[in-house]
Amino acid sequence: MPKSSNSKASTNRFRSRSEHTLDSKGRLNIPSRFRDVLQDHYQENLMVTNWHKCLKAFPAKIWEQIETTLLVQGKKQPGMDSFMRYVISGVTDCSLDKQSRILLPPTLRTDFDLKKDVVLNGMLDHFEIWDKAAWEKERKLTRDKFSDFEQSLSALGIL
Repeated sequence: MPKSSNSKASTNRFRSRSEHTLDSKGRLNIPSRFRDVLQDHYQENLMVTNWHKCLKAFPAKIWEQIETTLLVQGKKQPGMDSFMRYVISGVTDCSLDKQSRILLPPTLRTDFDLKKDVVLNGMLDHFEIWDKAAWEKERKLTRDKFSDFEQSLSALGIL
């Protein structure tokens, strides 16, 4: 596996998983390791949107790149209008408050049944916000079909 010569490179990605509890207003504490990535490499605001089975939280800079790609190249792909309508309509700018929390809007919480217990999964350039029970199902499904990834991992030189 390639190693980075820059020690800061290891701190510019969202990694790991953690469990959190939404408060009664729908506020979510952002773990310090994720805050460090935001503070060191981005702004302290996140663009949160609905995705397939969870919410995705992107640093604003990364989200702007996604929007530009969708705007320039997305129209060339068949069926992208529906995807763009779904994802773009859910985008919410969530700034960290003084207690390092973001407020998840009720519509996004309702769409993914986020009531209290949630799981945050680092995905390198963004992180996901899952209902804990939904995450447990997804984690188990992925673990059970893990061998399906071996060919792609081998092609990447990881196996």
